[in-house]
Amino acid sequence: MDELKQRGKLILEKLDLNQKKLKIKEIEAKSTDPTFWSNSLEASTLMKELSQLQKELEMAEYLELLLIDANEQELQTQVEQMEVHLYFSGKYDKGNAIVTIHAGQGGADAMDWASMLLRMYTRFFERKHWSHEVIDLSAGEEAGVKSVSMIVTGEYVYGYMRGEQGVHRLVRLSPFNSDKLRHTSFALVEILPQVEQIGLEIKEDDLEWEFYRASSHGGQNVQKVSSAVRLKHKPTGIIVSCQTQRYQAQNREYALKLLKAKLWAHQEAERQKKEKALKGAYIAPSWGNQIRSYVFHPYQMVKDLRTKVETSNVEAVMDGEIEIFIDAQLKETG
Repeated sequence: MDELKQRGKLILEKLDLNQKKLKIKEIEAKSTDPTFWSNSLEASTLMKELSQLQKELEMAEYLELLLIDANEQELQTQVEQMEVHLYFSGKYDKGNAIVTIHAGQGGADAMDWASMLLRMYTRFFERKHWSHEVIDLSAGEEAGVKSVSMIVTGEYVYGYMRGEQGVHRLVRLSPFNSDKLRHTSFALVEILPQVEQIGLEIKEDDLEWEFYRASSHGGQNVQKVSSAVRLKHKPTGIIVSCQTQRYQAQNREYALKLLKAKLWAHQEAERQKKEKALKGAYIAPSWGNQIRSYVFHPYQMVKDLRTKVETSNVEAVMDGEIEIFIDAQLKETG
C-alpha cells in the first residue's frame, strides 16, 4: 500500500496541477472575449484543450481523495489508469489520428491480412469508444484490401496508436493455396496525427488536383460523376487520394487532411535526419520496422518484438484485444 501511495504522489507531482489550473483560467478568460469565436478553428481547439484539462484535474482530485481514504484496489485502479495517461506528453498525443494499412507483397494473402488488421483495429476502436471513418480504400482483386485509410476520432487516439506503426507479420496456412502451404504475409501500418496547422504554408500553386470516377461494384450504385480525388504536393512529391465519400467536396476536404498529416510526417523525418534522435517518439513507416508477429500455424502466438509481450490467445487479439501490447509499449517508451 505504501508503494502504491508513493506512485500516486509521483503522478500528482508530474501532473503539475497548479500549472493546469492556471491554464484552465487562461482559456476560460479568453472564451469570454466577444471575438473568441471569430477564429472558429483556434476557438474549438482551445475548448477541446479546456475539456481535457478539466478532465485531468478531476482525475487528479479524485486520486488525492483516494490517497487519503481508499482501499488498495480502488487506489491501484486509479493509479494504473493515470500512469498510462502520463505517457501522453507528445504534442499530438491527445488528439485524433489517421490510420493507414498497406498490404505488402504476396498477392491475395497479403491483402487478406491487411483486411484482418482492419477488422482488428476497428474492433479495438469500438472497445475504446472511438469513432472511425474510412476516407480511402483500394480493394484487392481477389480478396481483402490493398490499402485503407481512416480518420479515428476520440481522446488520446494518436497517443495510444502511435506505437502500432510498423510492419505486422502473419504466419498461417494459406487459404488461397490449394496445397494449404504455410505462408508469411506482411502489412504496413502507418499512424499519423490529424493536424490542422503544421508550420508549413501549403500554397495552392503547389497542389495538383486530379478528379476521377470512384471505384464501384456496379449496378444502380455506379458512380455517375468524378467524385474521387487524387492530390499531389508538387514540392515534396507526396500523393494522397480519397474516394469513399459520395461528393467531391468531401473527398477534397479529406484529401487535404491526409496531405497535412503526410507533410507533418515528412517534416518529422527530415528533423530526425538532422537530430538523429527523437527519443523513440517517431518511427519511420518503412518496411524494415517489423514490430509484431502473429503466428496461426504451426502454433498460436502473437508476440511484440519490441517489448517481448506475447499471448497465445490469438482469437482475442484479432477481435481487438490489443491493450496488452499498447500498454507495454507506452511504458517502455513513455
